[in-house]
Amino acid sequence: MWAWLRRRSRAIPDALWQRTLDRYPFLAKLTKAERAHLRRLCGRFLAQKEFTGTERLHISDEIALAIAAQACLPVLHLDQHGKALAWYSDFVGIVVHRREVIAQRETMDHAGVVHRYREVLAGEAMHKGPVMLNWRDVAQAGASAGHGYNVVIHEFVHKMDMQSGRADGCPPLPPGFLGARGPAAARRLWLATLQPAYDAFREQVILAERFSGEPPWLNAYGATSLAEFFAVTCEAYFVNRARFELELPALVPLYDEFFNRMGALPP
Repeated sequence: MWAWLRRRSRAIPDALWQRTLDRYPFLAKLTKAERAHLRRLCGRFLAQKEFTGTERLHISDEIALAIAAQACLPVLHLDQHGKALAWYSDFVGIVVHRREVIAQRETMDHAGVVHRYREVLAGEAMHKGPVMLNWRDVAQAGASAGHGYNVVIHEFVHKMDMQSGRADGCPPLPPGFLGARGPAAARRLWLATLQPAYDAFREQVILAERFSGEPPWLNAYGATSLAEFFAVTCEAYFVNRARFELELPALVPLYDEFFNRMGALPP
């Protein structure tokens, strides 16, 4: 597996890289410099991570690179001093299923009653643990970008969020973020933008589900918590920026500042 990765000095083969760009137009739309940097970043990512396929799914070069390219997209402009992948440093394993999986869950309410239920999972990011993905959604990410959907970006943004200790919708912010003095002030600035957008989205989802209102463009799952809203909106930000700007203009400068989209790589 991954013969071309046996030696870290070897680059990703041209044909394999081009097939990946062809499969995912949102990657092909990157600038030449961004694509070149993403390619290098993918090589480092693949050298650090271990993939496991379930249900006899063979992790081919195509599968591994498809996941790596999408996972590295959120940290593409955060690679000062070659430390972008530190955002993903709390885990090694990536488990890939053929399709969505059903997980058995249980929760306890305030009265101490345990409720058991089943949940359909497209992916899952575990704190200080592996990332789970399903290949069907990963493979179809080029087509689903029209809906702002991308399971890889969703789960890896959760991993970024968890670097603050837990996924709460506010990842660790860089010093001086938006001119803030200290982490607490930066967090307040972040939430002052994200929370109203989440509240408006949640209201739209409720109106659509209960009163036959206009459904939101993005996955309604984003209305379940601020952490999920952050992950769902980041999917759209990276794979369908034009529609994202129309739907959620208030979040554009916030995410531009955090993901450093404005700090373009040299041509």
